[in-house]
Order: sequence, then structure tokens, then C-alpha cells
Amino acid sequence: MKCTPGIELRDLEEMNINIDPIQAGGRLTADAMKAVIAYGDGYSVCDNCRKPFRLDYIEKPPIATFHDDLAAFVGMDEARVVPGARRGFQAVTGTYVQKGDPVLLTALSHYTEFVAIENAGGVPQEIPKDDLNIIRADAAAERIEEVSRTFGRPPALLFIDHVDYQFGNCHEVREIARAAHRYDIPVLLNGAYTVGTMPVDGKDLGVDFVVGSGHKSMAAPAPSGVLATTAERAGEVFRTTQARGDLTGRTFGIKEVEMMGCTLMGATLMGMMASFPHVRERVNRWDEELANGRIVVDALRSVEGTVVRSEMPRRHTLTRVDATASFDRVAGRHKKRGFFLSSALKKRGIVGVIPGATKVWKFNTYGLSRAQAEYVAAAYVEIAEENGLSVAPPDERA
Repeated sequence: MKCTPGIELRDLEEMNINIDPIQAGGRLTADAMKAVIAYGDGYSVCDNCRKPFRLDYIEKPPIATFHDDLAAFVGMDEARVVPGARRGFQAVTGTYVQKGDPVLLTALSHYTEFVAIENAGGVPQEIPKDDLNIIRADAAAERIEEVSRTFGRPPALLFIDHVDYQFGNCHEVREIARAAHRYDIPVLLNGAYTVGTMPVDGKDLGVDFVVGSGHKSMAAPAPSGVLATTAERAGEVFRTTQARGDLTGRTFGIKEVEMMGCTLMGATLMGMMASFPHVRERVNRWDEELANGRIVVDALRSVEGTVVRSEMPRRHTLTRVDATASFDRVAGRHKKRGFFLSSALKKRGIVGVIPGATKVWKFNTYGLSRAQAEYVAAAYVEIAEENGLSVAPPDERA
């Protein structure tokens, strides 16, 4: 079956268990699928747009209410939908970062944070991770002081990942925000892997901005995301245009500069909205998600030579595994080389691990049922045993 002669039908989610780290939290709900079809036309949400002609004022469909609900969902005062987390980063750096300004991020930050800083003309300065791959408040405080001495002024902004994309580790966000605020440095929380999958309260964490990814963690089409802030910062990052045409004298009402007027339209926004009731409910089941993830982690750790490089015990469903001394040893003698593992998983209906990766890889169990988690765990154990790797019995597993 094909969508068109040149576009293959994508049935990956329907036919397999997908543990791809970046896809697990973005699977659409059935309601979102219906909304995407109904509102697929480019400007479909603009049917009932009236003065002041801004997306977050539209009442039918209830886009205005959705913005209020989003802000409350992440414990902030105001929110806007944006075309992905990266555009949220860009909006904040565009507001606060001038050419040559130092901006703090971390040794585990996503490349889009670096690009947002570069786009604004800032100079990225990294906070080092510790031996456990955690970003600590004391390291952040030291780096703030060091950067302030070097540049003659404090950093213009600080990015901190709630959970990083490399290890799926949780960091000392609250303490880091407290340290930054002693220097009046605004703090942006990158919640791309947390907003929509686990409870997030920006004010409780003490941050100024919360950025989330719709297509990564909110069961929404791409590109979509959210930028939320406190009332104190809203007037800055959501400032309205003051531009005036020099010949025509034209002005543009209350269009917001960093939002380029309006942001999400059509399928992306309506898919995000349709999934939101499900997303708001599912964050309350985070403990179940962690428990399912630990089933797979424990199974992998039972394979002799396999090491989990993420923090233990796991506090997130994204995990980094080092199998250099186990599955990669098999790859060295297997006729399929490094592709033996992904091939063996695929035969069992499990996808999402990079083909050919047997040394280090990541997986994300978010959204799996208990039965599916147990199936994935058993698959890894079976593959290990079939290829002569020693596996600890269940009652001896850590």
C-alpha cells in the first residue's frame, strides 16, 4: 500500500514496538489523527479569526483557551505555541541576547540551543557535567563567576535541560536556577523530553521560561511546541511590534515580534490540541512509565558486559546503553556484523534502535504497556543467549 505512487505508507507504529528515543512521546492519539485530517488545510484554523487577528485570540476552535491551559499545565503564567522547541529557544535568545553576549548552556545541551545562541550573536559557554553525567549547581555557580570575570558582565541567559537527550538524566534545575537568579540571569528550562510525558511545574523549579516539544513529547504533529513564561517576563519575550511603514505609515496591531505574528496553524496546532486532554492525563502515570522502563533496563544489565551509562536508578524512560563488552563482541564475529542486533530485534517486531549500533545506543520505552516492556526485555535476553552471552537469572538481577 502507498499514500501516492511516490510516498510509501508508514505503518511503523502499527506493526512494531518502536523504542526510538525521539519518537516515543510524539505518537499521535486517535483524536489527533482525526483533527489532522479535518484541519489539514493550511489556514484552516483561521476560519473564525477576527480582530485583533492573532492566533491566541481565536475562540472557535478554542485556541485562546488552549493557550491558557498550556500555561497552567507547565505551572507558568503565559504560553504560546511555537513551531518546535527550537523556535522557543530562538524567541528567548532573540529577546535577551545581543551580539557578543555570553550565554550559558551545558556540556549535554542539544545542538539547537547552540544554534539559537549563535543566531542571536551570542557566545555559548558550557557548564561541565560531573563524572555521573549530571549538571550540578556548584558547577553552574562556578561557571557563572568565571564567565562574568572573562566577559566583564554576567551571562545574558542560562539554558538548562530538564532531562538531556544524551543520557536521559535529570539535573539540578531548581538549584541552578537559584544560583543564576543571584546574578539576575534569566533561566530557560528545556523540557523537550519532559513537558507532556511527566509532571513539569516551571514556577516550582524556579525558572523563567519553559520550552516543550509537541512532536517529541506531546503526541503532536511536527513541527510543534510550547513556550511558557512568568508574568514578569511575558511582556519582554511576547512584546508586540512597534514597526511602522515609512511611506505608508502602516502599523500591525498587536502582532508579537518573536512569534512573527502567528505561529502554528492547521494540522500541527489542531493535532496538538486534540491530544492535549490525553497528554494532561498521562503525565499522572509517570511512575508506571518508569516502572516499565526499568524492566528493560534490568534485562539489559543482566547481560554480562552490558553497562547502563545513564544515572541509576533510572528517573526517565530514555536510557543510554554501553554494550561494547557484550553485544559488540558478538558483532565482531557475526556474519551480519553490527547489524545482527537490529536485525534480530526487527524479526521480533521491535524497531527504533539505530541499525548497526552495537557499542552504544539509546532507547526510550515511553508509552509501552507492561506486556510490551516485558516482551522487549525478553527479546534482548533471548538475543544475548542465542549468541553465547552470559545472562544472570531473574532472581539475581540488580
